[in-house]
Amino acid sequence: MTSEVRAGGRTFTAEELDLIRGIIRQEHMNRQRISQEVCRALGWLKPDGGLKDMSCRVALLRLHRDGIIELPPPSSKNNNRLRPMVFTAAGDPGDPITGSLRNLGPIQFIRVTRSKQSRLWNELIARYHYLGYTRLPGAQIRYLIYAGSGTLLGAIGFSAAAWALRPRDELIGWDKEQRVKRLNLVVNNSRFLILPWVRVKNLASKILSLTAKRLPQEWQAIYGYTPVLLETFVDQERYRGTCYKAANWSYVGETKGRGKWDRLNEYKLPVKDIYLYPLRKNFCEILTGSD
Repeated sequence: MTSEVRAGGRTFTAEELDLIRGIIRQEHMNRQRISQEVCRALGWLKPDGGLKDMSCRVALLRLHRDGIIELPPPSSKNNNRLRPMVFTAAGDPGDPITGSLRNLGPIQFIRVTRSKQSRLWNELIARYHYLGYTRLPGAQIRYLIYAGSGTLLGAIGFSAAAWALRPRDELIGWDKEQRVKRLNLVVNNSRFLILPWVRVKNLASKILSLTAKRLPQEWQAIYGYTPVLLETFVDQERYRGTCYKAANWSYVGETKGRGKWDRLNEYKLPVKDIYLYPLRKNFCEILTGSD
């Protein structure tokens, strides 16, 4: 008999696993409906009261792959992994952009809210970011970045924070229970791209500073709570983190070079520097619940 199991940042008891299996056995249940019903049954909710559907889907898939539950086959019409990335003229390389930051005029951020914007953001990341395109996890905000003249400069995205990160967690000083409860208040700068033909000094640090100012209010408006800390990872073999340092992000340590599910240390990943940017001076007190 399966006892407690951890998946997707949550520990499931034997009783909860039996409940999940019962939901799966109901008629006319696809993976989306199962996830929604599990969220309702377990009270797995976001701070704004919405269902934590994406976190639940990740957890259920992990349980399925580990043989603990058996999900129905995915609906092919909802399987976005089957859709090839389409490159368009909108994402083709442009003329070189150089000169001073002042010559660009006011930097404009267009939040991705429409399908056309989303496709362009995805395409830019797929074509020009070294990590390529993958779906961002959890709650997220994505921006397309333009010069004052309307010229496209790049793209940036923020999403769910890393589940466990020793240098970050030691700095905050929270315990496991506090981290589980308040991790949503930490947001990861998961993608940042200045298009390769854009060569303007101090542009990257300017963008980071501007997004740090606007992100808390927009996150609050969309998700009903305000993050207090930003984090990001910088590949040591590729970059020195210069723009983050210039934008007053703080280096706090490095990753272990292991994948999220690599418990046996078999799959090496590049070691990355960890940078943090407080959105509130008392972020440690807020995250530990002492404020």
